[in-house]
Amino acid sequence: MTVWDRPEPPTRPVPLDRERIVAAAIALGDEGGLDAVSLRKVAARLNAGPMRLYGYIATKEELFDLMVDEVYAEILPEERPGDWREALRVLAHRTRQAALRHEWLADLLGRRPALGPNGLATTEATLAALVGLTDIDTVMRAVETVSAYVTGAIRREITNLRAERATGLSKRDWQRAHGPRVTRMLSTGRFPALAKAVHDGTDVDAETSFATGLDWVLDAVAVRLTTPPP
Repeated sequence: MTVWDRPEPPTRPVPLDRERIVAAAIALGDEGGLDAVSLRKVAARLNAGPMRLYGYIATKEELFDLMVDEVYAEILPEERPGDWREALRVLAHRTRQAALRHEWLADLLGRRPALGPNGLATTEATLAALVGLTDIDTVMRAVETVSAYVTGAIRREITNLRAERATGLSKRDWQRAHGPRVTRMLSTGRFPALAKAVHDGTDVDAETSFATGLDWVLDAVAVRLTTPPP
């Protein structure tokens, strides 16, 4: 029986329900990441005894599942775009925006499928954008491909943001600090492709990089959608 199927216990002197518990857990996660989230810490935030929470949530993994499902409600668009490409683009960008609001989400993306109501609705919206355009196996592979890109790009961006906070160095500051070593290594001539990228490549912000990569992935999906099966 999943946490969504299990009934909540009766109300006691300190009012509790899963909605309040999840809201407190998300607040803790937003403040300090997943390491700051535990049933004990959530109970303390709600001025309740830790054992009371076990009537609502059995494990920390269940709590994480509920947190993720709550954020999926932020990801779902109010209206479904008519075009499959725009539908997937909107979901991808809304997922990125949610992860920037709740950085801990990056650590939980890519796990086993989300079974909460909002997670299932998001999966439904993703599949529905493509179903009917090609066979279901191609749809599944397309969704997996887009999801892999979105998850990887978000994790890279969040990792860089965390590194900036941990070191106190922005991307530019880090580049300046390590510039002399990079220059020495490139001057050896052993890394010509890397040297070209460093000297001639255009540096773009994270949002532009995400959008460009997403468009390229969607271009690849479009080719598969128009290619007849063997």
